[in-house]
Amino acid sequence: MQVSVETTSTLERRMSVSVPAARIESEVAKRLQQTARHARVNGFRPGKVPMGIIRQRYGSAARQEVLGDLIGSSLQEALIEQKMQPVASPAIALEGAEEGKDLQFVATFEVFPELQVKGFEAIEVERLQAEVSEADVDQMLEVLRKQATHFHDTERAAQDGDQLVIDFVGTIEGEAFDGGSGNDVRLVLGSGQMIAGFEAGLIGSGVNDEKTLDLRFPEDYHAKELAGKAVSFKVTVKQVGAPHVPELDEQFFARFGVKEGGIDAFRDEVRKNMQRELRSSIKAKLKAQVFDGLLTNNPLEVPKALVAEEAKRLTLQAFQEATGNYELKADNLPQGMFQDEANRRVALGLILRQAVQQLELKPDEERLKALVEEMAAAYQQPEQVVRWYYQNEAQLNELRSAVLEEQLVDAVLEKAKVSERTVPYEEAIKRPQPKAEEAPSAE
Repeated sequence: MQVSVETTSTLERRMSVSVPAARIESEVAKRLQQTARHARVNGFRPGKVPMGIIRQRYGSAARQEVLGDLIGSSLQEALIEQKMQPVASPAIALEGAEEGKDLQFVATFEVFPELQVKGFEAIEVERLQAEVSEADVDQMLEVLRKQATHFHDTERAAQDGDQLVIDFVGTIEGEAFDGGSGNDVRLVLGSGQMIAGFEAGLIGSGVNDEKTLDLRFPEDYHAKELAGKAVSFKVTVKQVGAPHVPELDEQFFARFGVKEGGIDAFRDEVRKNMQRELRSSIKAKLKAQVFDGLLTNNPLEVPKALVAEEAKRLTLQAFQEATGNYELKADNLPQGMFQDEANRRVALGLILRQAVQQLELKPDEERLKALVEEMAAAYQQPEQVVRWYYQNEAQLNELRSAVLEEQLVDAVLEKAKVSERTVPYEEAIKRPQPKAEEAPSAE
């Protein structure tokens, strides 16, 4: 077998492979001999059919099977011989497969970039310091109360904050349009769910009232065909609900699994959850800064095949979450979305994996145990959650990857320039940028 490799770009390789005709014919002969043992031909007993007839009847199919197998096996041999690892399945172009001649094909593929992660000392990181104060707990209790708001039917006129049940029909120049109508729609006045003027126009309405709202879609409306257009909505108010915010009482505490200890026990539980969220948020911000620093200090060209695959995955995930249809297939969706994000995620994944190797990191099983227990503490029966993780190897491996990522961040922080800043709780828990927060695994 002859192999030659051409470098066509930084990451693309063009591998030419030639398999001797003798090897092909030998494999075809073996395949036909196997076929002859079981072939059934009228006038001959099984296993006694002349090879000439076997070759005449099955030779072409046997040769095609052998060629297919040889392309796969010789490609693997060639890759091992050349010490190459494609990032995705190579594209195969058959250049010669005539009977009696050598099999010749070309495999085109991308390889992983050569990378030595550097610049750890140049990374600048700000570590936030924050505490959960009593005032923060008070504010969170109010948030929880408002989230549990429910509505009681009322005969009075609608006010800001009330929930209405409405039917509406929207028309543009007298014609209805897609998405412009709804029945039994629940709408909280002041929520900003509808375009400007819609909710304000329903304040003062009563049950069974009918109103016509002449409005205009914003110039930057997400549906471009409606942006800036005048629209008329005919609205029927079917129900008006006044908001009721629950009191901090035993019934309210029980919703959160606190059945004893009253307000003090409930505050303790809320504080623990807030402290857990605070630790998680500070970690996420540190990780985001470390990852951004690694990307900045290690620019690299990434394989197009990996970027395309990641972009397809991100597109599928976005459409499934937006539509609720998890039967969607990526091939049926528009391509080209999330290209920049996919490029960033692939680059970061390559950098993280190389950094782990350079720093010779392995998942710390004690940290894994601590992480499992911390996650389980958020549930009412933490022991069962811990058992579940340790009985599900796939889930446990995901946590091992998270632990390895934490270890990598810690290792980089030991080399980076780290400053500290004390901030209020609310600032500390603001979410980091999605691109950093959703970084790929280091493992």
